[in-house]
Amino acid sequence: MRLIEASFLVSAQSIQDSPSPDVAEIAFLGRSNVGKSSLLNSLTKRKNLAKSSSTPGKTQLINYFNIKFKSKEDESQYFYARFVDLPGFGYAKVSKSIKKDWHKNLTQFLEQRPSLQIFVHLIDARHPTLDIDKSVDEFLKHTKRGDQIIINAFTKIDKLKQNDLGKLKRAYPDGIFISNLKNKGIEQLETKISNYLFKAEGIN
Repeated sequence: MRLIEASFLVSAQSIQDSPSPDVAEIAFLGRSNVGKSSLLNSLTKRKNLAKSSSTPGKTQLINYFNIKFKSKEDESQYFYARFVDLPGFGYAKVSKSIKKDWHKNLTQFLEQRPSLQIFVHLIDARHPTLDIDKSVDEFLKHTKRGDQIIINAFTKIDKLKQNDLGKLKRAYPDGIFISNLKNKGIEQLETKISNYLFKAEGIN
């Protein structure tokens, strides 16, 4: 499978005004400024598909993108999924009441959205053990259904020394290690996503 097409669908404030959960969805979540928009643009080969806010943590909407895959074995076969760009967490300079509603909407979405198949948790490779990321991992493991998987994707590896990158890879053998700047790890992440989605349906 290879990703051949991506387009913006809609933004939603919560699960209530989200589109119908009629295709498999992949949620991307991470701290603000972790490089989520850059990763989505690299994955979809669309320079400005996902837009990052000039103020980290300001964007509070759930953004949906329609994704089209083509079979490598049979060029006439197409398959569909949806990427979900979730609000970044950690830096938002918003009121406590807004932040409370925001977290409530995110929690509800992660726990109750029936079409979610994959959680891609983005972690800054320079700071892999922050408490906030540990909490997100624990939450995902606690709420994850049997048909869902978690992928830990470590971003900004180009900012690490090779020795430190080696230590990180040994500590997280199942992780995917991303550099948008040098286009590393992007194809591996795309393959892991498509293999899980379509093998589960007996397509690959």
